[in-house]
Amino acid sequence: MDNTPISLRNFKATDGFWKNQMELVRKEVIPYEWDMLNDRVEGATPSFCMRNFRIAGKLMAEKREKGSAFEEPLYTFRGFEALPEDPEHPEDKFYGFVFQDSDFSKWIEAVAYSLMNHPDDELERTADEAIDIVCAAQHESGYLDTYYIINGMDKIFTNLRDYHELYCFGHLTEGAVAYYQATGKRKLLDACIRFADYIDSCFGSDEGKCKGYPGHEIAEMALVRLYEVTGEKRYLDLARFFVDERGKQPYYWDNEEHPEEKTPGERYQYNQAHRPVRDQDEAVGHAVRAVYLYSGMADVARLTGDEELWNACCRLWDSTVREKLYITGGIGGTHIGEAFSFPFDLPNDTAYAETCASIGLIFWARRMLEKEVHAKYADVMELALYNTVLSGMNLDGKSFFYVNPLEVLPEACHKDERKFHVKPVRQKWFGCACCPPNIARMISSVPAYAYTESEDTLFMHLHMAGTVTKQVNGSEAVFAVESGFPWNGKVTVTYEGEAGVPVKLAVRIPGWCSGRKIQVPEHLSGSEANGYLYLEGTWQKGDTVSFEFPMIPRFFQADDRVRENIGKVAVAKGPVVYCAEEADNGANLHLHRVLPGEPVSEGTVTIAGQTFPTIVVKAEKKVQKTPAEGLYHEYQPEEYEAAELTLIPYYAWANRGENEMMVWLRK
Repeated sequence: MDNTPISLRNFKATDGFWKNQMELVRKEVIPYEWDMLNDRVEGATPSFCMRNFRIAGKLMAEKREKGSAFEEPLYTFRGFEALPEDPEHPEDKFYGFVFQDSDFSKWIEAVAYSLMNHPDDELERTADEAIDIVCAAQHESGYLDTYYIINGMDKIFTNLRDYHELYCFGHLTEGAVAYYQATGKRKLLDACIRFADYIDSCFGSDEGKCKGYPGHEIAEMALVRLYEVTGEKRYLDLARFFVDERGKQPYYWDNEEHPEEKTPGERYQYNQAHRPVRDQDEAVGHAVRAVYLYSGMADVARLTGDEELWNACCRLWDSTVREKLYITGGIGGTHIGEAFSFPFDLPNDTAYAETCASIGLIFWARRMLEKEVHAKYADVMELALYNTVLSGMNLDGKSFFYVNPLEVLPEACHKDERKFHVKPVRQKWFGCACCPPNIARMISSVPAYAYTESEDTLFMHLHMAGTVTKQVNGSEAVFAVESGFPWNGKVTVTYEGEAGVPVKLAVRIPGWCSGRKIQVPEHLSGSEANGYLYLEGTWQKGDTVSFEFPMIPRFFQADDRVRENIGKVAVAKGPVVYCAEEADNGANLHLHRVLPGEPVSEGTVTIAGQTFPTIVVKAEKKVQKTPAEGLYHEYQPEEYEAAELTLIPYYAWANRGENEMMVWLRK
């Protein structure tokens, strides 16, 4: 059953967990990131993002003045905020990574979602000025990538594998569509359409067109989004072209000027281009690229009815969640290539689990849900959202994790080169700053993941508090949802719309609950399918459905093939994974062993001014003995003393300075 995300305009968040998170992004994260994009945060790694757009805009303005660019200029560079004098960074140079433009695109997308949730004239003015700066940089052809506009246009689309023009286009398109939907303003959207049309003139199956495809995927799902907002089928066709061409042999990228030896056999696993996508059955390579590709594949499969492509999506989904998914919803087991490792290789202290990868996993999960409503997709979406994604941002919204490990010893982070990618505290910013604005756009758009709709059904995938309005045959069905998630499993849904509207409500039964209590008015009927309870009948104003999904602390163990976790357990309650932190338990967490068969208790702890639930587990702590001499000594029976471990929600760790942390505990 096909279904689509609800419009954010049809959802109003009410007091609760996600409203607080969305307000944090609106009030703190978006302004902070705008300062970062303009290099105004002292002590943080410079972004150069808006600086590059201003430089490119200046170059375009100079060409227009000389009559060598637009005959009838569409955009005028007005010099908003002149470039600061900086001898180390002259005004005619590009700075940062080749994909630096994308930081603006994700920021404007987050702004768009925030404006739909909470109109803000000042923020909209700032966004409009930013859009003016970006659009002023567009080349007369429609091409819009500051790396090449500043450095020279003679090499565009000549290194698709490594350079990120199509990736930057994809993010720009997603931001442009969102801003148009939020404000009705077309300036950025029209710029994106001109860029898309230029790309379409260069790539495709027609004779003489380039047969290449993106090295870093996202253009595929962005083109689908552009198709859905414009109705222009060429964009869907181009998305499908990129999907279809990927991995064909002889490899297109072999024709590009790459220095490495062209060895026989399959190559380009890092880019998921080692074989045609319909023949792929294992999630491999750079984890973010992978889930962005799989998201685009699911989109194309849904819209074209391509069952072979859909079956590939399902195989890749199973590979990811059954063999390569951390218990926190993280993916990417190795920092080498920011990539998936081999099946069941899920190290804790060297985990990569990039924040962006979990965000991409959520993108993919929702697109799978749009094609097939099944709780297994929403369960993973929820797991990644409450754990790895939220872990990627400090509680104040002003520092971030790129990498989300499941075990940390700060000394090792500083002294062991194998763990230099792991940071014991969140950072103000990154030279490669994909994660912070990605978090902002994800959290700002959470309602569109919590709720989707088909013609006659409203689907509740995540139990998010708020009022949802759905149009059915010209009438309004309105549901008010109260939710204790993620701390308790009580949910009530009250119907507040017109009586007699023929609407179904489908509520996900979380995979983590072993039982549930549900109270439904007698005149409504219910049936279950694929982990959802479908309620239908003649809704009357005031009808209330109540759910209680028991949230009790649970101990988990990993598949025996996950070698790092043999003899260990992890603790979760509801959708939230918990961890032990030195701040609560002292150093040397590795000396403890928990007792899963013993009763647990619950309490609270204050972290950064916020109150969090805790789980206190019975444990034993090894009595440390000092050998008479030497690093090693003859075996002696180990002695333990009674102890307890206080566990906190994983996403809240590292908000009290550097300290040890563990998710998987010895038993």
